[in-house]
Amino acid sequence: MGSTKYKLGELISVCDERNSFGFTDFYGLNINKEFMPTVANTEGLDESKYKVVRNKRFVFSGMQTGRDECIRISMYNGEEPIIVSPAYTTFEISREDLVIPEYFFMLFLSKEKDRFGAFCSDGSIRSNLDWERFIDFDITLPSIKQQRKYVDVYLALQKNLAAYQSKVEELKLVCDGYLDKLKVESEKLRIGEFIEQCDERNSDNIYGLDNLVGISTEKKFIDTKADMNGVSLDSYKVVRKNVFVYVPDTSRRGDKMALALNTEEKPLLISSIYTTFKCKDENKLMPEYLFMYFNRPEFDRYARFNSWGSAREVFTMDDMNDVAIPIPDISVQREIVNIHKCYIERQRIAEALKEQLKNICPVLIRGSLTE
Repeated sequence: MGSTKYKLGELISVCDERNSFGFTDFYGLNINKEFMPTVANTEGLDESKYKVVRNKRFVFSGMQTGRDECIRISMYNGEEPIIVSPAYTTFEISREDLVIPEYFFMLFLSKEKDRFGAFCSDGSIRSNLDWERFIDFDITLPSIKQQRKYVDVYLALQKNLAAYQSKVEELKLVCDGYLDKLKVESEKLRIGEFIEQCDERNSDNIYGLDNLVGISTEKKFIDTKADMNGVSLDSYKVVRKNVFVYVPDTSRRGDKMALALNTEEKPLLISSIYTTFKCKDENKLMPEYLFMYFNRPEFDRYARFNSWGSAREVFTMDDMNDVAIPIPDISVQREIVNIHKCYIERQRIAEALKEQLKNICPVLIRGSLTE
């Protein structure tokens, strides 16, 4: 079938609907081309200045496209409207006789398109992709009939992924419900009775840069962002399996504590400014069970509220010892942990499936153009 080339600007129209309706669901856009609840403090903001995003409406941000090699764009699929920052550009497909909205979005789910967007970005620091440059992009479109055929494949895969993710979330609800039930029915004990601080150093330089990590407020270990050129690692702390690490400084972290648990056999290295501790007896308190509590938003709120200091606020090891949680029999802990492990594994699979779905879009686009 024949294909036709168009400029993006020929197919879309900017819409600038402001929030005169009192919507309060603030969202942002990430580099995975997904909408996410905003992490910014929205208290006191004038909601009427924010832009409304309705079903099948697109959101675009050209900021930092060159730096991240990513065109930040997404199509909203929800039924209830959300609002986004006025810094974003919102638009709709104006020529649905030429392109299906889902097909248009699929065009941008490719690393090739992201690289092209980065190449077209201007600016020495942020490398932004200007709107005028964006709408000048050329795209090639097959017939609507051909588009629909491949969009249906994409939507079917997306539906299967959504069904799988809903089952994953059900497991999370089971874990959360179990812990909430324990909070009501069980006595709370200070975790200081069950944990102890540890401070093993890399004094013999056994471990190197391959072991070096940082930690995030997402409660995960991450690649370090520090410049390690010429830095000695002999004072860095060794984190063995089932050892916790956290950053005592809670200032300017979005009200979340940076904390992680090493669940792997591989020893890790972290900065000496971090605090490390472990469970004294894992037959009385399982590290994985304790970590489940650390992952709850209520713990982040507790740690932030109980942080003290003038120049910077810190949550000390003494403060950590004072945290009180229900600690049931080890058999009960093990049951909850096993359910949570199942949740984590299925969550990992869901993320892998999501990435596969994204990677298959360029294949579907090529198929629609060459069949």
